[in-house]
Amino acid sequence: MWIFDPGSERILEANAAAGALYGFSPEEFRSLKLADLLGEQESHRFMVEMRNPARPASSVWRQRTSSGRAIDVEMAIHEIDFLGRKARLAVLMDITGRRQLEDQLRQAQKMEAVGMLAGGVAHDFNNLLTIITGYSQLIANSLLPGDPNRQSAEQIMKAGERAAALTRQLLAFSRRQVLQPRILELNQLVHSLAAMLQRLIGEDVDLRLELRPELGRVSADPGQLEQVLMNLTVNARDAMPKGGALTIETANVDLDENYASRHIGVRPGPFVLLAVSDTGVGMDEATRMRLFEPFFTTKGSGKGTGLGLSTVFGIVKQSGGSVEVYSEPGRGTSVKVYLPRIDQAAITEPEQARRKTRRGTETILLVEDDEMVRTLVRETLARDGYGVLEASDPIEAREVAAGYTGQIHLLITDVIMPKVSGRALAEQMAHIRPDMKVLYMSGYTDSAVVATGILQKEVAFLQKPFTPAALAEKVRDVLEGNGKTRQAGE
Repeated sequence: MWIFDPGSERILEANAAAGALYGFSPEEFRSLKLADLLGEQESHRFMVEMRNPARPASSVWRQRTSSGRAIDVEMAIHEIDFLGRKARLAVLMDITGRRQLEDQLRQAQKMEAVGMLAGGVAHDFNNLLTIITGYSQLIANSLLPGDPNRQSAEQIMKAGERAAALTRQLLAFSRRQVLQPRILELNQLVHSLAAMLQRLIGEDVDLRLELRPELGRVSADPGQLEQVLMNLTVNARDAMPKGGALTIETANVDLDENYASRHIGVRPGPFVLLAVSDTGVGMDEATRMRLFEPFFTTKGSGKGTGLGLSTVFGIVKQSGGSVEVYSEPGRGTSVKVYLPRIDQAAITEPEQARRKTRRGTETILLVEDDEMVRTLVRETLARDGYGVLEASDPIEAREVAAGYTGQIHLLITDVIMPKVSGRALAEQMAHIRPDMKVLYMSGYTDSAVVATGILQKEVAFLQKPFTPAALAEKVRDVLEGNGKTRQAGE
């Protein structure tokens, strides 16, 4: 609380709580005027409102503390007698933290809405890309090396691959991509990328690694974390056109209740920090607020898609973590990624040599509701020697399987289909064909797909868009037992 004279606009008295909030002693308060707390323009507007008989009981005002920090206060004004003269009593409540949480919530809701749109677009687009890249590869493979049409088909394939990369970024932002998490050591991942990152940033930027020993482990998709690190490194490089220093840091941290209460969606507990800091141009608050929006970029035309940081945001959020950005104009930027810390040993997987895909003779039941994708997959499998039974939905698939007397070696099914999901279909089919293996495919995975436990149960999965070669290789992996697959009923 503080008391002021409405005539001179001077502060007459303040209590201890006001002193703690603003950082002024009682003597300093008595030497201040309203303009010292609200600024000249705001103090004038404040006094105009004070003379309005219909003014609200309380209102919110932006004010300044002794250090210059801006605070938002909810203020109610009362007329009182103070030492024999008319005065005003201001009763204040600091709502700065509440306003910040409200801003975070609005931003989170906007990001969620944009993410749903982006994920839906990517889902439909991936079906189209599967058809475009698939048939262009089939055409290219059927032409002789000197045929001019072969080069045209290869250009279509390259354009399809670029479009597929764009949709992967959209799926990452919308948190609807399929992650394949492993127990990782972040220090090891950073060390393995260090040489490539140095080439990426150039000789005029000094790369510094500050990796704490005995770092906790995280559960994440290594390929996606590499994408996070590369995107952050590229952004830092672009913020230092005249050179500078880029620091990559790791550490064990504990986020407490106080931190979690000030950040939407953050839970307290043990985390591993991955921070990428630069000495570049920095950014203002307005830019920071929009930093993770897809297609928002401060770079010039043709120099960025605006999907780099939105991809980082999606990958980290889908991995159970959070991202914080600290930056001021002219003082550089620090992006801090927090991933949940776990107490499990890291998993290392041996590299498998890529082999030439063999032809097959097995019988495959194909279930896909998109007719063009179904046709492409059927033709690809038939060219490789497989017998193909096809169905446009799970109900038809059950009828086809019931009417076929021979062995069905593999079920290939889309994950998301009307009425019955691919997972439910596989579980139903397991009762009548327990030896049949399953390969799932999808261009889109929302929370319903994640809830089915596809990745947790280590079933085989093929992400759309895929090429005929990738399909053929994956089919052989599953049939030969190398595709991390279980039978449908397990």
